[in-house]
Amino acid sequence: MLAVFSLISMPLLARAKRRVALGMRSGALAADAQQTALCAYLAAILLLGLLLNAALGWWWTDPLAGALMVPIIVKEGLEGARGRSASGNDCC
Repeated sequence: MLAVFSLISMPLLARAKRRVALGMRSGALAADAQQTALCAYLAAILLLGLLLNAALGWWWTDPLAGALMVPIIVKEGLEGARGRSASGNDCC
C-alpha cells in the first residue's frame, strides 16, 4: 500500500518541489526534487516485482526487483557522499 501511495504522490511532490526550487533559485530544493522523483522510480520497480510475483507466481521477480534497485541506490549514495565531502559541509 505504501508503494502504491509513493508511486502516485511522489511524482506530484517532485513536480511541486521543482517549481518552488525554480522560483526560489534553490539548488538544494532542486536536488531534493530529484530524490523525490527517484523514490517514485524505486516504488515502481518494487510494485512491478510484487505484482508479477502475486499475479503469475514468479517468486523470483521480487528479489530481482530488489537487485535492480541496488545500482540506483549505490549510485545515489556515492553521489551524496561525494557532494558532502566536496563541499565540506554536512549540514544545511
